[in-house]
Amino acid sequence: MDGERKRGRRRMAIAMAAFASIFCIIGGRLVFYGLSAPHVADTLVRPVGAARPDIIDRNGTILATDVRMASLYAEPRRIVDANEAVEKLANVLPELDYEQTYHKLRSGSGFVWLRRQLTPRQQQDVLALGIPGIGFRPEIKRFYPGGVQASHILGLTNIDNVGLSGMEKWIDEQGLVDLRGAGLGGRGAFQPVRLSIDARVQHAVHDELSSAMEHYKATAAGGVILNVKTGEVMAMVSLPDYDPNNPFNALDKDRLNRMSAGTAEMGSTIKTFTTAMAIEIGGASISTMFDASAPIIVGRQRVRDAHGKGRPLSLEEVFLFSSNIGSAKEAMMVGVERHRDFLERMGLLSRMTTELPEVARPVQPKVWKQATSITAAFGHGFATTPLQTAVGIAAILNQGKLVPATFVRRTEEQARALARTVVSEETSRSMRYLYRLNGIKGSGRRANIMGYRVGGKTGTAEKVIAGRYAKNHNFNVFAAAFPMNDPQFIVLVVVDDPRSERPGMGITAASNAAPVAGAIIERTAAMLGVRPDFTDDTQLTVNSLR
Repeated sequence: MDGERKRGRRRMAIAMAAFASIFCIIGGRLVFYGLSAPHVADTLVRPVGAARPDIIDRNGTILATDVRMASLYAEPRRIVDANEAVEKLANVLPELDYEQTYHKLRSGSGFVWLRRQLTPRQQQDVLALGIPGIGFRPEIKRFYPGGVQASHILGLTNIDNVGLSGMEKWIDEQGLVDLRGAGLGGRGAFQPVRLSIDARVQHAVHDELSSAMEHYKATAAGGVILNVKTGEVMAMVSLPDYDPNNPFNALDKDRLNRMSAGTAEMGSTIKTFTTAMAIEIGGASISTMFDASAPIIVGRQRVRDAHGKGRPLSLEEVFLFSSNIGSAKEAMMVGVERHRDFLERMGLLSRMTTELPEVARPVQPKVWKQATSITAAFGHGFATTPLQTAVGIAAILNQGKLVPATFVRRTEEQARALARTVVSEETSRSMRYLYRLNGIKGSGRRANIMGYRVGGKTGTAEKVIAGRYAKNHNFNVFAAAFPMNDPQFIVLVVVDDPRSERPGMGITAASNAAPVAGAIIERTAAMLGVRPDFTDDTQLTVNSLR
């Protein structure tokens, strides 16, 4: 009897061990399947892709934000008939690759993506098909409410919501990637990133440049508004651009950000620096005379004036008449090395530092000679970016204080801590006088908006095509500042290779870039907080700008 009981207990123990082994095997397989494919509950709750902070403009308007999308996946092991499933899906999603999708569904794997980021209507249509083994998982997609408006500033993210360019990339470089790696930074974990951009001003600049590009049949156009006191970029546009919500053409060559990631010879706007250098280093004054009566021979070329006066010119006249000969004489007064050093001090020859990753390195000769200095005096022979040209001009007009450009909010107090002196207040006052004079009497007249005391300098540079300067193909620039009694903003406009407005009309910067800058100022000055002043200032003197 005891033996039978013992045998019964052994049989019971063996049976229990067998059942335990079976349950362990089943449990192990469940764990395996759980690790190899997402649980249905997870697909309904946990979104794919890391959350990002909203990007807002200086006034709180949303420029970029996360939105939730549904992405289609399959569990091939649960697919009963791959052919039937593909046929049904193709009716709803005709862009699906039939053969590729069929192979995915026949793969026998635990999980495959079929289509990322569907619209709500597409999701509903797929659900209506009732295909077993097909499901949806929520994902995060970046959305840009303004579309093309600020694409070159904001940049892009990839399908996994990782920044690829622009301020999106900069945000990741500030530690966002590390937070994600540590498993932190879920949705709502980040404070918005506030930019210096004003969305209203950005829209106005984009609109005016788009109209100008069409009106002048230009290859491209661009513009930037810079706060002189803080270095904040209030708006920046480069056309053609792209829609970051559908960036199919973002990498096309003509979509380059010409304002910061492209270099060009800036033409006569560079005479701003040449004139300031002659005053600051050469000891010249407004009345100093320069002999511009005859061309200067540089190697095999002659430096001549487009509308030469055939006589000596004062420094004031050199600037007002945009004399190449006079500018060359200003450079010769200073000397080659000091000329190059001055342009370096102004930030024109080095890659500028700012938050935006897409910043080009200026192009200059390896060795500067007399001929280099002479041509550089009127904006030929070296290439820099429009944005850093605007920063340098702001420094010359801002009592000689150079403030680095920024795309995030900055106070005047913070700017003063970063500023460095590049020219004296006396030189700055003389240059403000010359800018306003040119706005009243010179090539900047078409940008002179009543009440805002606009000053400026045109630059018309022949484009280099196939290694040679091409006639009638210009890169036009106009640098404006206002109000000139105490400049608050720089507006720099580029019109690339414009065609004549009417037969016989000019294609210079005075004909197109200047009036575009004027239109931008007229539309945005009030938004920027500048009040009009209609006091007559046409009886201008250097001392009147103290």
